[in-house]
Amino acid sequence: MNLLPVGIIGTGKYVPGRVLTNADLEKMVETNDEWIVSRTGIRERRITTAAQASSDLALRAAEEALGHAGIAAEDLDLIIVASITPDMAFPSTACILQDKLGAKKAAAFDLSAACSGFIYALANASNFIAAGIYKYALVVGAECLSKITDYTDRNTCILFGDGAGAAVLGQVPEGRGFRSFELGADGSGGPLLNLAAGGSRCPSSRESVEQKKHYIYMEGREVFKFAVRIMGSAAEEALRKAGLEKSDIDLLVPHQANIRIIESALNRLDLPAEKCVINIDKYGNVSAASIPMALAEAVEEGRVREGDCIVMVGFGGGLTWGASVLIW
Repeated sequence: MNLLPVGIIGTGKYVPGRVLTNADLEKMVETNDEWIVSRTGIRERRITTAAQASSDLALRAAEEALGHAGIAAEDLDLIIVASITPDMAFPSTACILQDKLGAKKAAAFDLSAACSGFIYALANASNFIAAGIYKYALVVGAECLSKITDYTDRNTCILFGDGAGAAVLGQVPEGRGFRSFELGADGSGGPLLNLAAGGSRCPSSRESVEQKKHYIYMEGREVFKFAVRIMGSAAEEALRKAGLEKSDIDLLVPHQANIRIIESALNRLDLPAEKCVINIDKYGNVSAASIPMALAEAVEEGRVREGDCIVMVGFGGGLTWGASVLIW
């Protein structure tokens, strides 16, 4: 079976207007700007209003991506939303987005792989198009992490923000598009990063709320060690599958979780900072929205040129990881 070349033909992003700075957090918990910046690289993050949900952010990012692609919503065959903060348990945020967009013929589903979700979703969507099943797909990473963040926990509340990034996928010329994907998981690490309540294991109750089980829990030190190891190795494996070398990378688009993790990946890949998209200082960790937001920003700034070799890589709860090599 001959597979069609598939790539990204449009990108978009959206962030809420409210800015939560490190100075703001100093008034909420025992922390300070110097401590946060030195350990994470984060200076501020965006926060939704009480009325906004992930589908609202996804809609704005999707509309921008469709505009850049020159594709009408009615032309979409598939919508995948990667998120750990869906509007609700069901229906899927992708179905809610489908209705908001008016993408009447599109199949739609959500994908849950935490911060690796966008890469997982790209792999799924690109395979549908490569096999000739669908022509156009919309992949969105959308998160309202402020809704599940405990702002009395100084170890986690400094990290997370809200936003959405989107990509439209379609057939591209031969020699362009996705060259490889590297996806992985280690379920034994699930307890290191999770949200315990609200599912069938621990249904919502007064007790679960009182015990703060509806907030993100993270063993930061262990997750950091995992991330430092997996970011570089996943990128290297994706390059190996693509038949390329580290020296072929024109732009690295990493998950924006911690500046020290990003710097570790750059060292392992022998890349200068100029070849990396870094916006963690402005948005913090936005989980599945992190990579598509960074990619859209790089496109906006003219940092992506035709023929560039772009490596996207991330890690997240699950534990999961994903990397992709894309020729623009």
